[in-house]
Amino acid sequence: MNEVRDNPDKKRYELAVDGGLVFSDYIRQGDKLLITHTETPPELQGRGLAGQLVRGMLADVRAKGLKIVPLCSYIVDYFNRHPEERDVLAD
Repeated sequence: MNEVRDNPDKKRYELAVDGGLVFSDYIRQGDKLLITHTETPPELQGRGLAGQLVRGMLADVRAKGLKIVPLCSYIVDYFNRHPEERDVLAD
């Protein structure tokens, strides 16, 4: 399984797979991450990689004591499908 990593220089979480990159861009404001965009290259779509990216991102966010503000439609949909993960959402 590939590892999700925070790339603070590019302000995004990344998952490198088969020469491609799935990522979520963010803006950090204090203890909040505003997730602005999530992208999976067309050749990698349909494999559940964006979900894998989000699960890894959420684990890191929890470990760092941060909260998420979902501005990206994929992230909003993810939380609608996974209400058990909503503990990381900012108030």
